[in-house]
Amino acid sequence: MKLIIINGPNLNLLGKREPEVYGNQTFEDYFSKLQFRFKDIQLEYYQSNIEGEIIDKIQEVGFSYDGIVLNAASYTHTSVGIGDAVKAVETPVVEVHISNTHKREDFRHVSYISSGAKGVILGFGLQSYDLAIRSFLGSGA
Repeated sequence: MKLIIINGPNLNLLGKREPEVYGNQTFEDYFSKLQFRFKDIQLEYYQSNIEGEIIDKIQEVGFSYDGIVLNAASYTHTSVGIGDAVKAVETPVVEVHISNTHKREDFRHVSYISSGAKGVILGFGLQSYDLAIRSFLGSGA
């Protein structure tokens, strides 16, 4: 199985940025743990602060990978283009958020990704990524 995690803007600052919301761990450290935990999965990671690069990556992997775990971060609430890219590809996408976006500012309650996603996982901290990966494995995980 081949999965990719795609992270959007400012998630490269995890561990530094708003630790009260996002925690103290860098994503790179957490990703190493995911790779160890899911040894039988070819797991890749991509991060960009640029909307078009995220769209390009979704299109690049969206017909050949088994799944995409997407945290579009703030683009979730603003990018029709990323939402359209999710709908345009064959690879299933699970939308992920570290925080519970429904407990935050009103503008974060709207997602342009959800309607094209296989599912949405939010509010479990970095464990949201683990849950998303497990969703691709089915009930045997």
